[in-house]
Formats: sequence, structure tokens, C-alpha cells
Amino acid sequence: MNKRFAFKLALAGAAALMLTACGEKEAPKAPAQSGAPAKAADAAPQPKASEPLKVAFMYVSPANEEGWSTQHDIARRAAEAKFGDKIKVTTVENIPENADAERVLRDLAQQGNKLIFATSFGYMNSVLKVAKEFPDVKFEHATGYKTAENVANYSGRFYEARYLAGKLAGATTKTNILGYVAALPIPEVLQGINAFTLGAKSVNPNVEVRVVWTSAWYDPGKESDATKSLIGQKADVITHHTNSSAVAAACEEAKIPVISYNTSMKRAAPTMLLGGVIQIWDSFYEGRIQAVMDGTWKPQSVWGGVPEHMVALVDIAKTTPQSVVDDIKAATEKMEKREFHPFTGPIVDNTGKEVLKAGQVATDSDLLTMGYLVEGVAGKLPTMN
Repeated sequence: MNKRFAFKLALAGAAALMLTACGEKEAPKAPAQSGAPAKAADAAPQPKASEPLKVAFMYVSPANEEGWSTQHDIARRAAEAKFGDKIKVTTVENIPENADAERVLRDLAQQGNKLIFATSFGYMNSVLKVAKEFPDVKFEHATGYKTAENVANYSGRFYEARYLAGKLAGATTKTNILGYVAALPIPEVLQGINAFTLGAKSVNPNVEVRVVWTSAWYDPGKESDATKSLIGQKADVITHHTNSSAVAAACEEAKIPVISYNTSMKRAAPTMLLGGVIQIWDSFYEGRIQAVMDGTWKPQSVWGGVPEHMVALVDIAKTTPQSVVDDIKAATEKMEKREFHPFTGPIVDNTGKEVLKAGQVATDSDLLTMGYLVEGVAGKLPTMN
């Protein structure tokens, strides 16, 4: 999720993402490289039929914290438990989204890993480059939108669970001010902020969502400071789209209800956790590993949500009124049946411009190129460097 290029790449190429549920599209070719092709692929040992499949996971942040990488690592452990000695797994963590990512990916391929999961948006270009050098290695890139002959991508419809979280926050607030700590203004993050706001306003039309941007996916110090800033602005329910548990910890210290992201952060906020928006990768990882073992792996693009059990709102506080729980449950059931879409018009942005007419449902292309904040969100989008 490299902040220097994420937003431009997302707007330029996100519309090209074709979802598995809508039918597969021939994968685009990886960008051409200058100079002679690398010979690194020759160095990658070929597994014998009796050898375990070597699988690698690359994380952008620590895997032992409550956060983005932790949730992927939970699924990794589930896969190891399922396949046992049929697979041999390597994990690397704290890999920044720069030249280090390319180096580490190349090392993992040279070590004989035949399936590599690169679990952060900013790894995208590095994945494409290294994949071209190792055509016999399968690469899976999380939250990206580009594919190649040996590169697939996958993500969750996080905005669906965000909408449910908004209902919970909107029904809980007393000040009518909700806080949101956000990393970068790319479509994925804007979907979450907007869906959260729409969910909150569906139960409390008077709410206002205030956003503090950290300009980083993983920076606990900035995340904590952003939380304190929102508390100073009278936000009495706070959520986040960042990768550490700092927001939850700061809310616990200040005794402010928090809706966590990535994992249900019970350790960080044992008394103030209102709920958790999580991703669920277990079945997906197991399925992709099995596909490589079966020889059926293809460079698909997956964007799964509530119906696919890839996102959820969990651990709703026991103090939540039953009427609120029932409302969230009813909305979840409609999403599961694809009878309800959070981005259904009429929707206007926070400048008063209509973005969806009454009854109009946002297309995936609309979502993947989202560049606005809905009515109810305070402030303007920051500019990307």
C-alpha cells in the first residue's frame, strides 16, 4: 500500500478488476521489462511429486499484533493445520512497500516457494516484476487489481461490514460525532468511510463523521495521536482503517467506545470494544493452496463480501440494545442474499453533488474508482504526494 503511488494506480487501473462472481476475464500481460530477461527462474528448484508444496506469506506489519497482518496469519495457521506435512510454509513480516519488497519476493521464489501471498496493496508492482522472472511460481496479491499469467489478486468487500459498523456507531453515539482514523485516500478506504457514514445515518440522521488521516498504513504513533485528536473533537465512538491496534488501545485508555478493524481487538480494548470489522481469509487461502496442488490454479480476481463470508462485523458489545443488534442482523441477512447494497441512491457527496440517483446501485467500477466523501463526512479529501 505504497502511499506514493497507490491512489494514482487505483484510479487508473481499478476499473479493470473483474470479479470471479461475474465471470473471468483474460488476465492482462505484466508490464514489459527493459534489458535482458532475468535468469532467476532457472535457480528456483522444482519440487518432486513426493515433496511438500512450498508456500510463502509476506506481511507489511508484525504478525503477532492485533491488526491486518495478524488476520492473514490466522488464516495461514489454519491452512497449515488443514494440510499438515503436505505444505511447507515460510512467513516474512515487516516488509516495507519499496525495493525491499521486490528483493524479498525474489528471495522467496529462489528458495523454491511455488505459491506466494503478498498481502499489501503497495507490493503490486514488485509482484508483477518478480512474477515475470519466475513464470513457474504462482503469486497472489491482496487488495490489488492487476493480474498476469501467474499473478492473481484478491480482496474483501470491507465496505459491507463497515456499513453494519456504522449502524452500531450511529445508534451508540451521544454527541452525534463519530471519529475515523484513516490511512490514505484510495478507493478502498473511501468506500469504508462512506459506507460507515451511510450506515450511521440510516439509524441517526444527525451524525457527523470526522476523519483524521495518518498518511501511513502502519504507524502506531500517528494512529494514537489521530485518535486523541478525534476525542478532542468530541467524537464518542471511533473506528479506523489502519493496520495496528493503536486506535483501540488509545480508546481503551480514554474510555471511548471503539470499533476495531482487521481483528477483534479484545486485548487492546477489553472494556471499550464495541465491535470489530474483520476479514476472513481461511477458506480462500485453503482453496488457493489446494488449486496449486491440484494443478487447477488460474490468475483470477476475487472480491468477496458478506455472502462469501470474507468480511463480518463481530463481537458486538453485550451492552448494545437488542433492537440495534436485530437491525444489524436484518441488514446482514439482506446482504447475504444480495438483496441490499450499501451504496444505493439517492446519495450525494459532502459538497451537495448527486453521485447516485434514487434507486441506482453503485457498480463495481463506481466503487473501485471512488473519489468522494458522502454527505455527513466533515472536511475534504487530502491530496496525495
